Amino acid sequence: MSYTALYRKFRPRSFDEVKGQEHIVTTLTNQIKAGRIGHAYLFCGTRGTGKTTIAKIFAKAVNCENPADGSPCGECPLCRAIASNASMNVIEIDAASNNGVDNIREIVDEVSYSPAEGKYKVYIIDEVHMLSIGAFNALLKTLEEPPSYVIFILATTEVHKIPITILSRCQRYDFKRITIDTIADRLRELMQAEGIVAQERALRYIAKAADGSMRDALSLLDQCIAFYFGEELTYDKALEVLGAVDISVFGRLFELALAKDVTGCIELLEEVVIQGRELSQFVTDFTWYLRNLLLAQSSDHIEEVIDVSTENLAMLKEEAKMTDMDTVIRFIRIFSELSGQMKYAAQKRILIEVSLIKLCRPSMETDASSLLARVRDLEKKLENGMAAAAPGAVGRNPYTDEKREGTGKAKIKEEWPKAVPEDVKKAVGSWPSIVANMAQPMKTYLKDARLSLGGGNKLMIVVREGLASDYLVKNPENRELLQKAVSEAVRKDIELEVQSLGDHKVFEDSYIDLSKLIHMEIEIEEE
Repeated sequence: MSYTALYRKFRPRSFDEVKGQEHIVTTLTNQIKAGRIGHAYLFCGTRGTGKTTIAKIFAKAVNCENPADGSPCGECPLCRAIASNASMNVIEIDAASNNGVDNIREIVDEVSYSPAEGKYKVYIIDEVHMLSIGAFNALLKTLEEPPSYVIFILATTEVHKIPITILSRCQRYDFKRITIDTIADRLRELMQAEGIVAQERALRYIAKAADGSMRDALSLLDQCIAFYFGEELTYDKALEVLGAVDISVFGRLFELALAKDVTGCIELLEEVVIQGRELSQFVTDFTWYLRNLLLAQSSDHIEEVIDVSTENLAMLKEEAKMTDMDTVIRFIRIFSELSGQMKYAAQKRILIEVSLIKLCRPSMETDASSLLARVRDLEKKLENGMAAAAPGAVGRNPYTDEKREGTGKAKIKEEWPKAVPEDVKKAVGSWPSIVANMAQPMKTYLKDARLSLGGGNKLMIVVREGLASDYLVKNPENRELLQKAVSEAVRKDIELEVQSLGDHKVFEDSYIDLSKLIHMEIEIEEE
């Protein structure tokens, strides 16, 4: 005898066997017991949640010769005929392949004939949203006023595509996604019935991977059993078959991203690729891991909303203390955007690598959360007494170390105290007016200058290579003139450090842009 897939073998045959849709089962059984059966029903919900199954059970119940508490007996000739798809009273139609006007007109013509046996003719139209507009219009009148012995059950996964004229003629039932606990309990029952040993952790992971679909869960379980036929189904074996990644890998990746270790992140992704894991599932699972981290940061009592083992929950809480909520939200945003791009991507690995670099390099983005991350990095560097420039920054130009004495130029009239970071901020805030008051050609050369913080709390001015570099970096007299203008603007002795770079992209990768940070702080204070 040929093998029957688990989702077909264990398909519920009565309302009592249906799992996770108690609100719908209760309503339908009450209607049957009270004799208040409608003429048109619309079953909508995600795949694998029991729409067609309940439609068939309902068709058996309304025709059953010996119904028990609103549920079919399963033993009478009509129940057995419907279960074996041999009944003329139950007509199943796939609207995906029978979506034309002519197909619906055939149904309209057949409706006029009463059932040969039993009480009702039940038309189950699956994926009804695939019908054409003409087909819907042909169905309207019959759907509104069918003969007393006809029941229409329309099933769809995309209810928003159904015309309002159809919706208004049906009783609508929304099928919920089935919970992980309910799916795991059902899988455990089936494993006992099949005589197969399976770890609880493996069953729960399969239930989670099914994403609320009982049929998907049974298909995944069937796949795992077939791969390790005759062996115990363990958690590691389930991961191997489904191409998934253990949660400990996500913890390592999160720590590497916080440490801004781009090389470590890429090497970890290389391990995942070599193991043959499904990259789209990897992105989805890591996003889910970040979601759990966010919940762990938000509340101390999250056991009911985070479906992980006790040891993994303890690990999550420890990892949640490693950073702040804003950083986790930024990580979630980056990987959520990546998840949407993965579906049609030809080079999935490259997209993931770019996103991992974004996690480690907030400077690549210009949104508010990334700017906040850059501010926090700058504050940490200042607290640790480190220079604000990144390790790859260009070294100090020897011209900036020359003393002003003996240059023959006018010295600043007042002896102001040495600059501190707060004074550098003030200088950055006054930078537009400083440049505006400079004479040509200095004004032109400073037009595209960028500002950062150099060693020893010096104000670093980065200009383009070429004429601007020759004018300021290689000419101490012009540089001292600029220093005098900056110092007079803030009335503090500001030390300058002037550098030159080829383009702004190199600047953004190597330095903290003080002008952006200062402007942002001013805007926040005004609000």
